[in-house]
Amino acid sequence: MADEDLATLGPAAEPRTPAAPPADAGAARPAAAPERVPERGPAPRWLSGIVIAGLVLAALNLRPAITSLGALLKEVRDGLGMSGTVAGLLTSVPALCFAVFGFAAPRLARRWGPGAIVCAGMVAIAVGVVVRPYAGGTPGFLAGSALALAGIAVSNVLLPVVIKTWFPERVGPMTGIYSMALALGTSLAAALTVPMTAGLGGSWRTGLAVWALLAVVAVVPWLVVLRRRPTGSPSAPAGGTPATAETPIRITSSPTAWALAVFFGLQATAAYITMGWMPQIFRDAGVSAGTAGVLLAVTMAVGVPLSFVLPRLAARMRHQGPLVVVLGVCGLAGYTGLWLAPAGGAWVWALLMGISNCAFPLALTMIGMRSVSAAGVVKLSAFAQSVGYLISIPGPLLVGTLYQHSGGWGLPIALMIGLMVPQMAVGVLAGRNRRIEDER
Repeated sequence: MADEDLATLGPAAEPRTPAAPPADAGAARPAAAPERVPERGPAPRWLSGIVIAGLVLAALNLRPAITSLGALLKEVRDGLGMSGTVAGLLTSVPALCFAVFGFAAPRLARRWGPGAIVCAGMVAIAVGVVVRPYAGGTPGFLAGSALALAGIAVSNVLLPVVIKTWFPERVGPMTGIYSMALALGTSLAAALTVPMTAGLGGSWRTGLAVWALLAVVAVVPWLVVLRRRPTGSPSAPAGGTPATAETPIRITSSPTAWALAVFFGLQATAAYITMGWMPQIFRDAGVSAGTAGVLLAVTMAVGVPLSFVLPRLAARMRHQGPLVVVLGVCGLAGYTGLWLAPAGGAWVWALLMGISNCAFPLALTMIGMRSVSAAGVVKLSAFAQSVGYLISIPGPLLVGTLYQHSGGWGLPIALMIGLMVPQMAVGVLAGRNRRIEDER
């Protein structure tokens, strides 16, 4: 996939045609004469601001569909008659959708442009979130969730590409802004879903559906970008260097790509277990539903400032392995405390797990740093995220099954602790100062 295919944030690029038709339509054309594309000027500066607004609003929508469900999981289970195993499957659906639709994102972007796909993703989130509570029964709920998660999945893959394309010299800071907005949306949904549900009449259906409004707002800046896509060189919408021919990359033969994929998968496993089950762990320990939601919000809110600072710090380091180890140690401490005294030290464990969950923005930053081009980033992003989410699928489901059959949280939390060790190991490998283009 060429860089110019990815840099177009509007609809797919128009067919490249000569500026004027040949004088003799019937004459044979020289085989070696390429068709020239008219030169185009730089994109207006204000358009970069619209792109930043689109990034922030899109990022705000990448987790509320999940964390709002975690805050009301007990009510949803009771309302739909779900068993613990089915609820575990429900918490695994995000990873499955992210993997399946993440693989499709590069092809969709090449056909329609990343901006159009991100815009469509926001529409899918809005429709899926508003439809799923009222679809009737567990199958309808899962179908609506899958639609919303499909929109999240393609945006997960393509937003780092937008950053690499528009802000190639500011990958760290822009990834920080994107990650901070993502963490903010996650924590807001966790903290506000329960009180908003109570304020809107107490129906869990309304409490889940209201988050569709945020996705509707996120569509607006992307519509502006689609109408006023950059008029500059396709590979340099903000005045960067021209595109060069794409060097073939065999992503599956790259050790760095595989290390990133496994690291991404293990951190996603921890994140989705936390988002899906942490409130239930606290509630089973005697914590009220509202406080459990706030504790989850604290875990997510910790990522707001750290998600802004961590990518900037990581971008200045030649090896991101030390950051991986620090985050992993925090995760080990948090899970151990959650096992030994879930209610007694609840706020401390929530804080430590929030720090540990910042492995996500670190992984995004490393994806942007492990390739030299937008084309490489989209391939690496799609591969690492899709394979990673496939790896993460069994985790939440296994936690639900262990919880149901053991009658407690000892075994599930032991599983979380055990998975943190290989996460640290592969993260150190992924953090080495290498590029996938150098591993051909």
